[in-house]
Amino acid sequence: MTVQLNHTIVNATDRAATARFLTSVLGLPEATEFGPFLAVQTDNDVSLDVMHNSDEFTRQHYAFLVEEDEFDVIFGRIRERGLEYWAGPGHRGAGEINTNDGGRGVYFDDPDGHLLEILTRPYGSGA
Repeated sequence: MTVQLNHTIVNATDRAATARFLTSVLGLPEATEFGPFLAVQTDNDVSLDVMHNSDEFTRQHYAFLVEEDEFDVIFGRIRERGLEYWAGPGHRGAGEINTNDGGRGVYFDDPDGHLLEILTRPYGSGA
């Protein structure tokens, strides 16, 4: 068996709002309840298990590799919602996308400040 990422926990002040945000912006199926989690399933069988956390928590970065046409649709949702977006991490390049490695990428925040990213080519894959 190869090593594969199966799931990760996403801390949220409102797990339902965060799960809804992820599924609606990324175009994923509705989250399913699993114990204390709302599991958001991605197309490569990795789930983002959203869990309520009322304590202070560290904001994380989650990157999603998408096809070119999916990028257009998701980026359209980002703009329709009036979300701020950036070309780089650390909120660099406000209102821009990047074209690293011949693809496209953009960063945006979820409701709790986790930095989300969509990209069409893995970084370091060459042009």
